[in-house]
Amino acid sequence: MVLHHFFTSYLYIGVIETKKGDKEMRKQKQFRVSIIISILMMAAAVACSPTQTEPGTQANHRSAGEAPVNTAENTGHSYGKGDNRQSTSTNSNADLSEAEIEGLLYMREEEKLAGDVYRFFYELWGNPVFENIASSEDMHTESVLLLLNRYGITDSASTEAGVFQNADLQELYDQLIAQGSQSLRDALLAGVAIEEIDILDLQKHIAGSGEKDILKTYENLLSGSGNHLRAFVNVLSNQYGESYSPQYMTPEQYNQIMEGQRGAESPER
Repeated sequence: MVLHHFFTSYLYIGVIETKKGDKEMRKQKQFRVSIIISILMMAAAVACSPTQTEPGTQANHRSAGEAPVNTAENTGHSYGKGDNRQSTSTNSNADLSEAEIEGLLYMREEEKLAGDVYRFFYELWGNPVFENIASSEDMHTESVLLLLNRYGITDSASTEAGVFQNADLQELYDQLIAQGSQSLRDALLAGVAIEEIDILDLQKHIAGSGEKDILKTYENLLSGSGNHLRAFVNVLSNQYGESYSPQYMTPEQYNQIMEGQRGAESPER
């Protein structure tokens, strides 16, 4: 468009020059030069100005076969806000019975008790079985904490080792520490006792809950406790050559755990 105006102006000026004298031609030449300079300046200004896209038209300029850019706006993902890769949903504790709430709070501390006892025995006796199982117990108690948070239940467990809100668990901890401090054998026996008690309590709470997420967590803890019990019994057998007799379970329950089966009192689902 600019070049069109340029040539039109040039031809027009040429016609004028043929009809006028030298003086008039000089004036026209000066006028022509000024016009040319103005046109060149306009052309340079247009060439240097950036092309702008009106808001909201970017999607219309994308070719038909081009995939959209994966931004937070068009994927629904704004990581750290609305990211569904890991569920952060919560349930109301009104969905739980009083027994279920008490069970979660109790199991939170009971799993902590196991970890605290095993760490104490590892520091005392140095047997790696205590260190390995203590790490597993940490994951157990964190699994229960996750349920407490999900249901909006205040976690009352102490962060201090060997301290418990539940008076029965505090008494059990003190008793087990005293027992296991006598010898490595006594510490291993205390470990088996913890796992027996843990298994029986988990079976009871499984029977009393109807929430799928709670049942799944308890089932996982039950499986882990069975593995821990078998590990302690094997160390006792290998190191002291003795056959263990259950302290809290019935022989039938104990044999089922040792065979890798679910406990006799676990409900079928």
